[in-house]
Amino acid sequence: MSIQLYNTLTRKKELFKPIEEGKVRFYVCGPTVYNYIHIGNARSSVAFDTIRRYLEYRGYEVNYVSNFTDVDDKIIKAAHNEGTTPEAIADKYIQAFKEDTGAINVKEANVHPRVMNNIPEIIQFVESLIKQGYAYESEGDVYFRTDKFEKYGQLSDQSIQDLLVGASERVDDEFTERKENPLDFALWKATKSDDEISWETPWGAGRPGWHIECSVMATKYLGDTLDIHGGGQDLQFPHHENEIAQSECHTHQTFSNYWMHNGFVTMGSDSEKMSKSLGNFVLLRDLLKEADPMVVRYLLSTVHYRRPLRYDANALQEAQANVEKIREVLRKLAYRQQDAVSEVEGNQEILAAIQQHQASFVNAMDDDFNAANGVTAILELIKAANQYLEKQTVAVEVLNAFYTVLTELLDVFGLDLVENDLLDEEIQALIEERKAARLAKDYARSDEIRDQLKEQGIILDDTPQGTQWKRVK
Repeated sequence: MSIQLYNTLTRKKELFKPIEEGKVRFYVCGPTVYNYIHIGNARSSVAFDTIRRYLEYRGYEVNYVSNFTDVDDKIIKAAHNEGTTPEAIADKYIQAFKEDTGAINVKEANVHPRVMNNIPEIIQFVESLIKQGYAYESEGDVYFRTDKFEKYGQLSDQSIQDLLVGASERVDDEFTERKENPLDFALWKATKSDDEISWETPWGAGRPGWHIECSVMATKYLGDTLDIHGGGQDLQFPHHENEIAQSECHTHQTFSNYWMHNGFVTMGSDSEKMSKSLGNFVLLRDLLKEADPMVVRYLLSTVHYRRPLRYDANALQEAQANVEKIREVLRKLAYRQQDAVSEVEGNQEILAAIQQHQASFVNAMDDDFNAANGVTAILELIKAANQYLEKQTVAVEVLNAFYTVLTELLDVFGLDLVENDLLDEEIQALIEERKAARLAKDYARSDEIRDQLKEQGIILDDTPQGTQWKRVK
């Protein structure tokens, strides 16, 4: 296998070599579950789901772990506003996340760890950092000493001096005076009020800082060194930078061999980043009330994961057109099975062409999971299938080859476009009756059946190869 991926840490493409041959330890930062996800959040889920699917397509066994942050200021605030507990808020929005991402065919992780279920491990991790001198307690908080980690800033390509300037420009805050260094970050936060969710520790009651959670859960389920760690570009600093520092000081091992970050979803003509804080977001579940889930999946999965993804009505319409084009060829491949023959001279050339389209797809995706070029290979395969379907006589083995390769490649993008209920017995009977009516020149009955099928969303097209049909939404 020769997959090349772009490593944010080294800022270049590298040959992917997993720690254990044939297996991939893959961790992706999941959502903070205080609200429904918007399509910017969904873009990250889909991007890494597509990468996971491709790795599996290429034969790797992928152990995919993605967490839920269920302890956070935003969750506590949401619980207060809704008059319930942080646990109840987290449960509600974890279920919503699974429903919404499931609708666009995102596979569940092998493990979805939650912070609340890993508190003892987090406390032990923090204790280890304190014991080794990498962390210190201050008024009930615990902070990580960034100046003890020489590589701090490497992932985000920033020097300590640049980071210090940035820190001085931020109005911090009540916490700066508790720190030895403005760059030090919280591993543990002391309880501020009696009704705040907290756990007892040797340094007092409190709860974990955000960054420590992922380090603990990633190493717990995948080992001290990961193959791939992924997340959105906005997590590169400080979240992932801090994960590296605390993890490598704790284990004295490389935390992750490869770092991958997906691009943002942008809105409007000025390409503004979609964000809850900016108020310019579209909730995934609201979009799914109006749009076909597979159209949304197509939109989110077929742009290169590192590039910005433009969201607007035109982008959605373009995705809709391509999804319908793919569905149409799948329908035709299924329909022509009824008049296909078992053997036809000259099949080797078209079968070789199908294999070449498949190879083009693999070449594209091997190059840093280039989904844009990968989907181009799929559309070329569809073009070849449509040209073949124009023939008067078609071969079963060719139809099967087109169908098998196409559905396998679509599955990499999470696109389930096969309509298993294309024609039930009643609709099939109506189509056959219409054929008989046309042969008998009973055009009134033929038109009546056409209208009846149209009411059921079936559009007929009488071609030289027979009556074709398509379902409209």
